[in-house]
This record gives sequence, C-alpha cells and structure tokens, in this order.
Amino acid sequence: MKIRSKIILVVLPLLITALCLAQGASYYSARRGITRIAQEFMSFKASELEKYAEGQWNLLVEHEFTARPEMIEAAKYAVQLYALSIILNDTELILALDDEGNVAMSSAPLSLGDHERDQVMEILWEGEGGINQAVLGGESRVFSSFYFVPFRWYILLTEEQSAYYEAADRIRFQTLVALAASSLAAGILLIIFSQYLTKPLAKVVEGMNKIRSGADLSSRVDVEYQDETGRLAATFNVMIGELDHAYAQIKRYAFEAVLAGRREQRIRGIFQKYVPKDLIDRFFAAPDSMLVGENRELAVLFSDIRSFTSISEKMAPDELVSSLNRYFSGQVDIIMNRQGIVDKYIGDGIMAFWGAPVSHDDDALQSVLAGLDMIESVKTFNEQQRRAGKPEFKMGIGINYGTVTVGNIGSERKMDYTVIGDMVNLASRMEGLNKNYQTEILISDAIYDALGKNPEQIKQGALSFRLLDTVAVKGKMQGVRVYSTGRSLEEEKRKAWAYHNRGMDFYYQKDFAKAARHFSEVLSLLPGDFQAAALLERCKVYMSAPPPSSWDGTEVMETK
Repeated sequence: MKIRSKIILVVLPLLITALCLAQGASYYSARRGITRIAQEFMSFKASELEKYAEGQWNLLVEHEFTARPEMIEAAKYAVQLYALSIILNDTELILALDDEGNVAMSSAPLSLGDHERDQVMEILWEGEGGINQAVLGGESRVFSSFYFVPFRWYILLTEEQSAYYEAADRIRFQTLVALAASSLAAGILLIIFSQYLTKPLAKVVEGMNKIRSGADLSSRVDVEYQDETGRLAATFNVMIGELDHAYAQIKRYAFEAVLAGRREQRIRGIFQKYVPKDLIDRFFAAPDSMLVGENRELAVLFSDIRSFTSISEKMAPDELVSSLNRYFSGQVDIIMNRQGIVDKYIGDGIMAFWGAPVSHDDDALQSVLAGLDMIESVKTFNEQQRRAGKPEFKMGIGINYGTVTVGNIGSERKMDYTVIGDMVNLASRMEGLNKNYQTEILISDAIYDALGKNPEQIKQGALSFRLLDTVAVKGKMQGVRVYSTGRSLEEEKRKAWAYHNRGMDFYYQKDFAKAARHFSEVLSLLPGDFQAAALLERCKVYMSAPPPSSWDGTEVMETK
C-alpha cells in the first residue's frame, strides 16, 4: 500500500472522528436542552395536578366528607376535569391507575393490555421518579407520575414518545447532513494534499532501492530537499555507518532483558502471595507501582458469623475447624469469582475489597452481588450442617465505598497488601449494624450512589434497595444512610419495599402521619416486618412528641 493511501487511511478517520465529536456534542447539547425543558414542563404539570388533588382531598377532610363515597367520587371527578383542562394537545394523555393497575381515570379512552399493565406497574412500584417510558394503549409514551395516597391512585401525565422527541429528532437529521457534507469536503482536500506531500518521498525510496539491490553500503542516498524528507535521507546515510555499533547495542539490550526477566519473576513471587495471577499479568506494565501506596476508590466488604462463640462451644475443635474451612472455601470462591481480593481473615470474619490493584467499572456492583451470593451460599452450607447434626451459621455483611489508602503495609520482614482508612472502619461498623436491624446485608449510601450512576448495572443485577435509616455509628457525628438490598424480589416484597421507600421520604420530611400510613401498608403486605414495625413506632412517638427543628433523621449508635 502506498504511503499516500496510508496517510488518507490514518488522517481521514481522525478528521471524521473530530467532526463527529463536534457535531455530536452540538446535537446532544441541543437535545439535552430541549428534553430538559420538556421534562421540567411535564414535572410542573404533574406537581400542579398533585396540588389540586391534595386540595380536593383537604376539602373533604375539612368538611368531614371522607366517609361519603359520593363526595369522594365528586372529588375524583373534579381532579379528572382539572386534568382535562391542563392538556395542551391531542398527543397528551393523563390517566390514573389503581393499585391493581386498572384504569381508574383517563382523559381519553384507553385500554391497557396485560403486558402493558405489568410493565407500567413494575416501573411505578420501583418508585424511581423522574421521566419514564412505557407502552400504553399500544403507543410508546414518556410519562411523569406520582402516587396519590387518599385515592390510592398512580397518576400519570404522558406524552407520545414521537411528539416528545420531535424537535430533538429534527436536530439529529440536520446534524447528520452537516456531518456528511463536512466529511466529503475533508476527504477531497486530504487526497489533494497527500499527493503533494508524498511526491518527494518517492525519490528517497528510489535511492534506497538502489542501495539494497546493489548491496553496496558505501552508497548514499542523495539529499535533494531541505525538509523532513531531506533529513530522512541523511539519517539513512548515517544509519549504514552505525550498523556495527547497533549490533553491540543489541547484545547489551539482550543482557538487560535477561535481568529484567529475573526482576519480573521476583516481583511475581512477592505479589502472588496477595493477589490472583491474572491481576498481576494485567498490572505488570508498571510493576514498581504495585509496591507504592496510593489513594483509590474501592468497595470494601466485611462479613462475620453471628454468635460464633456459642457455636464453637457446641462443637469439637476438629469439627469446628472442618466446618470453618468449608465455610471460608465457599465464601472466598465467591469473592474471587466476582473479581474481589480477600484482604484477611479476622477470626471468623472476612475482609475483602474491589478496585485494586486493578479497578473495574463495576466494582461497586460486583461487591454487592458477591455479598448476596455469600448469603445464598450460607443457606447451602447450613443444609449440610443440618444433615450432619451440627449448628447452623448465621452471618452479617456490611459494604461501603469510598477513598482509601492501598498498598504494602508492614515491616521488611512481614508485609500485607491491604487497605486502610476511615471508609474501611465504616464498612466494619456497617456489618455490625445488621444486629440492630435484623438483616443479613447492609450497604452504605456511598455504594447506593455509586450504583445509581449506572442504572444499567442495577438492572443487570436485578437489584432492589430498601432505605432503613440514617445512622451515626459509634465515634462519628456525621450520619450515613443505610440500605438493605435484594435480588429478583417476589412481587409482594418488591411492592412492600416501594411503599417503605416512599414512607422514608415522608419520614425525613417530618410528615410522620403519611410515613406511618406507608409503614402500615408495608406491614399489611409483609406481616411481622421488623424494620417497618420499628419505624411505625418511631412515627407514633414523633407524632405525639415532635422532634426539634434541627432533627435530620439521624440515629446515633452508642455501641459498635
């Protein structure tokens, strides 16, 4: 292939890429601006409709008509009339769904298929808020929604997707046309200039071919141009006279390569004590950096066996060691299969981390999935314990995410590749909090926020989250939010968690009456649920004795 063709093949993609980036940036900026305005307008209308519905219900409460069905129906009809009044075009649709997904109110005739109903109710139960998308009545629509508790309605303000993105789609077409025209012009100009630039090189190649065919190292290439091609010819002339010197250098480089190989084996020997071989291979481009401490963002997991002292008292030492080895084997395999590093064993507990020495985009996700897998693994382990007539193990897991110091720490005679920092201490405290909330796994708001930056990862792991409390652990004044998490929840439990999370919103807003109604709803779905019952009792206390104005929902823990 000629050099001119190579120049075109190298430079043209760069030009096109630059044009694509520039046009793409313009398009996405315009699209974000347009869609943001549309989102804000839809959210504003939703807010106004919610205020109107609240006003209608407050009228019923004020006049003590909440027990009269005909008055409630009149209030619902008023809400429907108000919804019709704020519709601006034929593509808009406002509807309300009851808790079963049936259409309770609609601004236009609408029939939902079973699949459509299930899809939209799943989105509503998740309680993600903001702008969502679903198929309603056979049409793809975007919608904003809110749950109106008195009517037990999910109220949706929707717009056809094609109308919602019409302006953005028109900008995209114009961008593509401009990009095609710019790329064509760039290609033509590049062909012209590459031909001009490569013409002198052809003469240099001709002279080099004469030297190669004649095997005469005394020959030289004529230096005809005072530019880069002329310097290329002069450099080639110097190169012929330096071949012997180059051969000596090659021998020296070979010797250094042998030394480098021995150094590599030494470093591998050090780090294979701490991390899996595949991570060392991926990090070996800069081996010395593995021996230097650095600040990194990691996910840290602590696990512990509950009441281990009482378990050990019921088992002979050899049986206890055998059970622990089987338990640790399963737990460690899960951590390493999820790209984690087992830092150390702390008695009957495990400390592990994700994100060093090699970081991944999904470290936070993998740490949570590993924790859930560990809980499932203990269930299988306990089945074996029961069959053998041995005590079952119960465990707690705490996971946190943040900046730590990672590196080799210790003395010249004994070193550990480990992580230290305040975030690590908080992860350990998170594990201990499982006792307070009667849970098996707790994650911090830092892990929750890290996962929230990539919703696709949450969908990939089929994860659900339940906000339990804001806690200031022992020794800390700043509170952190703690969540329980689950994977592929049953429909009843997923719905209960959605009610619980909405109740927590009201709880932090000091609307304890609404919060109590939501926690009561959770208990009706999950009888005996400890977390909902505890929060319901708190709400009752705060309704009778409101907290001070400085209250932010933080519970201070006096013990570890």
